[in-house]
Amino acid sequence: MCQMFAGQDPARYEYVTRRLRLNGQSTSIRLERAFWGILDQMAGKEGTSTPAFLSKLHSEVLEQHGETSNFTSLLRCACTIHLGELEQIPQTGRRFAAE
Repeated sequence: MCQMFAGQDPARYEYVTRRLRLNGQSTSIRLERAFWGILDQMAGKEGTSTPAFLSKLHSEVLEQHGETSNFTSLLRCACTIHLGELEQIPQTGRRFAAE
């Protein structure tokens, strides 16, 4: 059962650090490669670069909640929300086990 998870390529969960500016402030964010891929997709869907997308997200978090104590955890959770939304989109030609 766990082979699908345990057998994945270690490069997927290797940490990658990216340096960027969040609202004019230079910082670095360290996330697993798989999450960077999802964030890149999310930014592309919004028609912007990943740094610009993250900066906008950070601004919105500040407006709604004040400073976040763990922005990288927020990013991981945003990725899981995004993936959950993708599951809700009907896909043509999708085959289900019941068929």
